[in-house]
Amino acid sequence: MTAPVIVADVVRNEFVEGHHHGSVVVTGPAGTVEFAAGVVDRPMFPRSCNKPLQALGMLRAGLDLDGELLALAAASHSGEDFHLAGVRRILAGAGLSESALRTPPAYPLDERARDDWIRAGHRVEAITMNCSGKHAAMLATCVANGWDTDSYRDPEHPVQRAIRRAVEDTAGEPAAAIAVDGCGAPLLAISLAGLARAFGRFASADPATFEGRIADAYRRHPEYASGSRRDEAALMRSVPGLFCKGGAEAVYAVGLADGRGIAVKIDDGSSRARAVVVAATLRRLGVDNDVIRAQLEHPLLGGGQPVGSVRPAAELTTLLATERGRPTT
Repeated sequence: MTAPVIVADVVRNEFVEGHHHGSVVVTGPAGTVEFAAGVVDRPMFPRSCNKPLQALGMLRAGLDLDGELLALAAASHSGEDFHLAGVRRILAGAGLSESALRTPPAYPLDERARDDWIRAGHRVEAITMNCSGKHAAMLATCVANGWDTDSYRDPEHPVQRAIRRAVEDTAGEPAAAIAVDGCGAPLLAISLAGLARAFGRFASADPATFEGRIADAYRRHPEYASGSRRDEAALMRSVPGLFCKGGAEAVYAVGLADGRGIAVKIDDGSSRARAVVVAATLRRLGVDNDVIRAQLEHPLLGGGQPVGSVRPAAELTTLLATERGRPTT
């Protein structure tokens, strides 16, 4: 397959009014592709799904974080009060203040947290941008090494070079392109298969390794790795050993404790379809529970009431039933 395939249907009052195209890949414990639909072997931007890989580069470079703060360092947080307090703890541990952050000012990602923030009289700030935990960790890594903190977002800065090595090591392939992510930090392109491979490796890693520490931080503190009301947190709470991260432009990656990895990219960037496709893939792999079944459909409203849903496409269901979307090495 050389183009994305139909992975989700938009169904309103049992009438199919549209589709979402995308790509899905499953890798085995050895990192080989076991299932593929769409485009999985060409470079793409994982967006925030790269964050656990970025955190690995920072730990290798001397970052000293564990537990909820390590989860926050690899998070796209919701901007809830405990997230902001955690970012301040990371900065304070490095002797820095919020003024050191180079994240663009933003409101909290979570709607309830955003409304509370505005009612309290606040405006957009750097700390409430969802990547501020990652940026605080980058700064802490710089301080630990005596590196410049003003230019930490530069692709040639030592912290970014360390991150690039970690991304390439765990994906098992070189970064094919570099861009600027929404937060201003460098963004590295790898294949969807490389992303799945990396998540499988993290999820099955020895807890004493850096990769294992990051996955364990996510599992023990899913609300820090995402937010109290996020689908990623609900999924991690419901499946022992599962480790997952969503990203912008509807990228989603999952690692299972046995070393299998899943990565999904919805071509139009619509986040409403990503959890649906991941849920369908997990069920096909024999991972199922009430949370996964609930995430199998994204509700559509009419007149304020549910009238339909975004659901796995028949084409995807057929491909998943074959166990292997296409032969691949």
